[in-house]
Amino acid sequence: MSSALNLKTTPFLLYLIIILTLSFLPPALLINPTAGSRSLLRAISGGSDQSDFAVDLNVTNFDQVFKDTPASYAIVEFFAHWCPACRNYKPQYEKVAKLFNGANAVHPGVILMTRVDCANKINTKLCDKFSVTHYPALYWGAPPKFVGGGWNGKNEKSEIRSIAVEDARTADRLLKWINTQLGSSYSLEDEKFENDHLLHSNVSDPAQIARAVYDVEEATSFAFDLIVEHKMIKPDTRATLIKFMQLMVAHHPSRRCRRGTADILVNFDDLYPSNKWLADKHEPDNSTGHGPLGKFDVCGKEVPRGYWMFCRGSKNETRGFSCGLWVLLHSLSVRVEDGESQMAFTTTCDFIHQFFICEECRQHFYDMCSRVSTPFSTTRDFVLWLWTSHNEVNTRLKKIEESQKTGDPKFPKTIWPTKHLCPSCYKDPNQNEESSSIDWDRDEVYKFITGYYGNMLVSLYKEKDKQHVLMKSSAVSEEVLQSTNALVVPAGAALAIAVASCLFGALACFWRSRQKNRKMRRNRS
Repeated sequence: MSSALNLKTTPFLLYLIIILTLSFLPPALLINPTAGSRSLLRAISGGSDQSDFAVDLNVTNFDQVFKDTPASYAIVEFFAHWCPACRNYKPQYEKVAKLFNGANAVHPGVILMTRVDCANKINTKLCDKFSVTHYPALYWGAPPKFVGGGWNGKNEKSEIRSIAVEDARTADRLLKWINTQLGSSYSLEDEKFENDHLLHSNVSDPAQIARAVYDVEEATSFAFDLIVEHKMIKPDTRATLIKFMQLMVAHHPSRRCRRGTADILVNFDDLYPSNKWLADKHEPDNSTGHGPLGKFDVCGKEVPRGYWMFCRGSKNETRGFSCGLWVLLHSLSVRVEDGESQMAFTTTCDFIHQFFICEECRQHFYDMCSRVSTPFSTTRDFVLWLWTSHNEVNTRLKKIEESQKTGDPKFPKTIWPTKHLCPSCYKDPNQNEESSSIDWDRDEVYKFITGYYGNMLVSLYKEKDKQHVLMKSSAVSEEVLQSTNALVVPAGAALAIAVASCLFGALACFWRSRQKNRKMRRNRS
């Protein structure tokens, strides 16, 4: 045996055992189960292949992606990478995906366009659930319907629909089919901020505020990026930031932002010490522009997405962050309790004064705060003060934008709420909305604001939560199990691992025995 199995061959045998063991493992176990669950739009815009706009999905991230997307609709293309027709169809599909996917999408947040490679073994059962009989096969539906869902072609009431081959053969035909479903007029030649029906509807349609919850997340992330980028966390500002984060942990409308902010708060003293000497000694390395907070996601890994939805302007430089920040402040105001109203007011005033980087804007805001002489005792006081202040800002900016021609032509500054949104807010139904002294019914205004920035703002999240509960109550499929972090090892793989372990143990004993015999022979000589 010593001549057949010497020490020189032992490493080779160990290497062979490892290779044989891995060969028994299914491909799904060799893939990171959480890959692809991060922000889709960030991945699209920063990936190595800039020509791909459709999002690649597999069984491990399929459900999570559709839970997280803010898009109203989704298309899934099931294909096989070896299929010549699929390769030829990809450029056509990408032309349409470019309109809707990515941070630079022409029409963001409308349709999430994805693809699944059925030739990948881990996707076999996923493709079977959708009765894929030909490649490429396209399916259309609301994103929540794809979570834990499927399609068999027999259920006429199914909310997932198959797109006929002839309707999707070219980019023009697919887009024509989409326009028919949505009553839209999208074109492959559309430029950003043009021909977007959402831009015309979100002011007059109260239900559109539900889309603003994603803008609140975007604004929260954007604000923290600015704070870190401009090194605004200092010994004399850290207390204000801590108070504002405590307010967000308790009352932010987004669950993921509450969770992310809480994570930062727990670690904040280590990241930014309160002792001035320690703060100077531990001056954060900001060479990358991220600082200590760079490893934290204040609103989760999916944010920032890189675009605005409810707060999207008709021009690149209008609305966006300022709109999202106002929605955040209003959404916080309607959620505080009566006993928190004064604290929320002073915290908001201090946060804007110390961390809003637009000098003139923050000074005007602080002036409005300074005019308040009586402490707030109710949520209603704080809510109506913020509403009045917002209208005061709009009135001031409207004059400037009209004279300078710098406003958004699709979204001119106006007194809010309009009669269309809240007719009962006006005591006199015939009163001109442009009047400088509107006779408001403040009880009705308070009722409207609390509903608008309260339940209506988070209605999309509530709907997704219902879908999630329904999915969990149904039988758990193997695909769902694989999308978690639990590692399920098949019997064959377990047997291979056990055999390998025994062989490894035997070789180790043999190696130790040889070493011991050699040592004894040296001692004798």
